[in-house]
Formats: sequence, structure tokens, C-alpha cells
Amino acid sequence: MKNILVTGAKGQLGLALQSIAGGYPDFHLLCTDKEELDITDATAVNAFFEQQPIHAVVNCAAYTAVDKAEQDEEAAFRLNFQAPLILAEAAMQHNAGFIHISTDYVFDGRGSRPYTETDDTSPQSIYGSSKLRGEATVLGIHPQAVVLRTSWLYSRNGVNFVLRMQQLMQEKESLNVVFDQTGTPTYAPDLAAAIFTILQQPAEERGGIYHYSNEGVASWYDFAVAIKALTGAACAIQPVTSDQFPTAAQRPAYSVLNKGKIKSVYGLTIPYWKDSLAVCLAK
Repeated sequence: MKNILVTGAKGQLGLALQSIAGGYPDFHLLCTDKEELDITDATAVNAFFEQQPIHAVVNCAAYTAVDKAEQDEEAAFRLNFQAPLILAEAAMQHNAGFIHISTDYVFDGRGSRPYTETDDTSPQSIYGSSKLRGEATVLGIHPQAVVLRTSWLYSRNGVNFVLRMQQLMQEKESLNVVFDQTGTPTYAPDLAAAIFTILQQPAEERGGIYHYSNEGVASWYDFAVAIKALTGAACAIQPVTSDQFPTAAQRPAYSVLNKGKIKSVYGLTIPYWKDSLAVCLAK
């Protein structure tokens, strides 16, 4: 039995890992959130590692309030840069693997083809900048770490686009949804299954950055229309441009991720985004 430290265990991905953990009996999840372990405190993190053997860390914790981060830069960098640094150092010291979750916001969104792991990064927000700094720090300290960039995460838990749209479609006769931001939704249990696949395979020479989202391409408008179709909602969905929804932080206009590398290295088959959305909404 291998102990896996999961940080941010009360978030969407942390809960998804727990929901499917029964299918991976070789692993025992040590689930922590800020109440159980302050990952910005090096003394607390090192003490936790001393209490029991840890085979690997899956760092799901992050500062994800994208707009709030523009005024709260210190807090964003503390959780998205300082905490991964502390965790990576502890993992290296105790010969533990490390999987770190990152984001499509490391790109400027001006591309026109799916981004690969080697494409230039140019974050346009404090959130994206803090996550990019975290990536570099993790790989600088722990070269065998796996950094997973993902996008548009959703599940049946937490705060996300799917649950918000379901609520609004019940409350309103019509909704305006932007059609000029393009990416790919990611169903949290699909990403969780990919993480378990990575944990099952040797870490040697497989460290680095990988992209994971569901397959396919969608705008937020496409995403909303699919939610409407699968739920049978009567609400009308109207496409609008992003300038009708001004936000403090700039969103990438295009952030489709190329998954060729992770499919090749880890032998993954990735579900199409509409298929996974149907699975989510059927629950």
C-alpha cells in the first residue's frame, strides 16, 4: 500500500480523486486541506512527511479566484508558488514523487492551434503568472515531478460552470454566454483517473510538463448549449462577445491544449468533452 498525500482535498479534483480511489487498491490517500495541513508552512509540511512514509504528492491546492488575484497578488503567489516550492522540497528530501496541477492560463490565448508543452508561455493575469512560477519552481527542485496543465475544470462539486449554468437555466428565461473564448472542458474524475495512471507507472525519465483536458474544442457558448440539451432546460442561450462581461483578469481567448504527449507517454485514452459532460449530468 502506497501513501499518496493529496493537498486541496476538498476541491473539485481532490474530491474526484477520492471518489474513484476504490478502483486503485494499491494506493491510500492521505487527504488534507488547509485545516489539516498548512502547505505554506515548511515546518508543518516537513513534520507531516516525518509522521508516515509518503510515496507521492498530488498537489491539487491552488489559489483559483482569478479576478480576486489581481488585487491579492501576495496570497496568490503564496499558494501557487511558495506552497509548491515547500512541497517539492519535502518530496525530494523523502524520495517521494510529485504531481502538480497547473493551468491553461499560463498562455496568452493569442494562439490558433492547440498549445503544446513546449510553446512559449505569456500569462496575462496574476493567477496565470503565479501558476507559471509554481511550475518552474517545482521542476527546478524536483526534476522528476509531473506538472499537469488543465483547463475548464468541472464536476458535481464546488463552484464551476456546469453547476452555475444548471442553476441559472432554472431561474432565467434567457442567458448570455460568451462565444469568443475557446478551450476544452475537463471533467474532474477523468483528470483524476489520469493521475492514478501516472502514479502507477515509474517516474524515472517521465518528469516534465504535460497537458490534459478532455478531447475536442468548445466555446463557453457551446458548453452552455450542450448543458441545456442534456438537461432539457427551456432557457434560451444567446452568444455574446467577452466585452459584454468585463472582468478584472484577462482570460485566454484560445486555450485548447494538445494532449499528444500525455497520450503517448502514459498510454491514455481521453474521453470527448460532450461524452464526459453527459456522464456528469446523469449523476
